[in-house]
Amino acid sequence: MTWKTLKQDLAEHGYVASNDLAMALHLAVTIGKPLLLEGAAGVGKTQLAKTLAELFDTRLIRLQCYEGLDAAAAIYEWNYQRQLLSIRAATESGGGAADDIEDRIFSEKYLLARPLLEAIRQDKAPVLLLDEVDRADEEFEAYLLELLSDFQVTIPELGTITAKTRPHVILTSNGTRDLSDALRRRCLYSYVDYPDRATELSILAARQPGLEARLCEQIVGVVQALRKEDLEKKPGVAEMLDWAAAIAGLGINDLADDPVELQATLVCLLKTQADRAAVPIEVQQRLVGKAA
Repeated sequence: MTWKTLKQDLAEHGYVASNDLAMALHLAVTIGKPLLLEGAAGVGKTQLAKTLAELFDTRLIRLQCYEGLDAAAAIYEWNYQRQLLSIRAATESGGGAADDIEDRIFSEKYLLARPLLEAIRQDKAPVLLLDEVDRADEEFEAYLLELLSDFQVTIPELGTITAKTRPHVILTSNGTRDLSDALRRRCLYSYVDYPDRATELSILAARQPGLEARLCEQIVGVVQALRKEDLEKKPGVAEMLDWAAAIAGLGINDLADDPVELQATLVCLLKTQADRAAVPIEVQQRLVGKAA
């Protein structure tokens, strides 16, 4: 598979990738390196991992990162309740020495695998998505280093567990904080920007094939113009697709037909009160006029 073939395959599954992104993904898959995707929210970073899993007909294992995420939630933890029940049962029956009981309760039977451990234990290589890794604490990155460099996890009671198959790892970041150099060195890198007009039209046509070409031009034109406004949260591709679906569902054939109705649909694009106030109906009509 070449990077051009991969780009075409992604497009057939509804994901329009730039040449740079298709090349980065192709190299990540070919040489088995994690791929770090940075960019604003809503530009399609998470969707790429989902589409790759569909393309490879494999499982998508997703770890949504957040502040305070630790090894127990990301890698593994012991089933403490089951361990206590086992200890109590062994004590009441008078069976087994302390060492035997300890060996038993710290066995695979009592291990709860979380996404990172689960990913390296699959018989078929999954797509492992570490979503919004910048939201996790810097300390959490230390847990990732062993996995991303050696594709193994060390559990003190069991030893080192090496991957059965090497997962296709995609990390996403919205740039809310700087990631460590150690994490970046273990990954290939691609920046996912807002798409240009032609690319966004291709995305919309792939995801909403029933829309007329002129209406697609209007939708993309308005969204691209909105991104140039002074907004707190600029609408991404995901919001554009939601808005297009809403417009299709309402049976709107021309954005200029009913400004009041169209203004109500901007809930799909503008996600803060300040942004809603920044785009009153007069601004909306101006943007539609330019896009028409």
